[in-house]
Order: sequence, then structure tokens, then C-alpha cells
Amino acid sequence: MLYPTSFLKSMGLGKACALITDGRFSGGTSGLSIGHVSPEAASGGSIGLIEDGDLIAIDIPNRGIQLQVSDAELAARREAQEARGDKAWTPKNRERQVSFALRAYASLATSADKGAVRDKSKLGG
Repeated sequence: MLYPTSFLKSMGLGKACALITDGRFSGGTSGLSIGHVSPEAASGGSIGLIEDGDLIAIDIPNRGIQLQVSDAELAARREAQEARGDKAWTPKNRERQVSFALRAYASLATSADKGAVRDKSKLGG
């Protein structure tokens, strides 16, 4: 997440814009950055329902984040998301080399909200 926070700073938004993500941080970020939001979008978390223009209230002293969208609107967005089926959160293909070891790990790893551990039940058989 170093690149997104650096980009925000380069645009003069470092003190006016927060970065909220279900991604992980290396520790090299700056500004208001909220990471490791769980459950992740790919696991059906509400972070995946956020759209451009939505307001998000951040309460740092009370350690809270609230998406300022009605329950009815969130339900409609979730219904539209679920209508896309299992492929709703399939990452876009990109040209990159991924080692066999990383592919093997990724096929067994669970989401952070489930402990970020390998799940042997995914082996099948």
C-alpha cells in the first residue's frame, strides 16, 4: 500500500483523504490509512459494496468506521453482487509470473477474517 499512499500525498491529498482497504500494509504508509478491513470484499464483506461517491464516517477515538449508506441500498447492492455469481470477485488477469509455490499456497490459504491459515480441507479427496 506504499504506492497508493504516496500517490495521495503527491496529489496534495495526504491530509484530506483517507485510504481504506482490505489489503495489507507493509508499514511504509503515511497519512490516515485503514487496512486489513475484514471480512474482505472477496469474502462478502461490506467493503466490496462501496461505490464512488459514498461517504464513510471515521471515528478514530472510538475505533469505528461507518458506511453512510442505507440498509436498503446496501441490500440492493448485495443482491446485484450475488447475481454475478461466483465470478463476482475474480481478479482481472494480468501479465505476471507466479511461482508454483505461490499458486499452491493461494489454493489453500484462507482469508484474514478466517485466520489467514492453510485449509487442508481444500485439498479434496
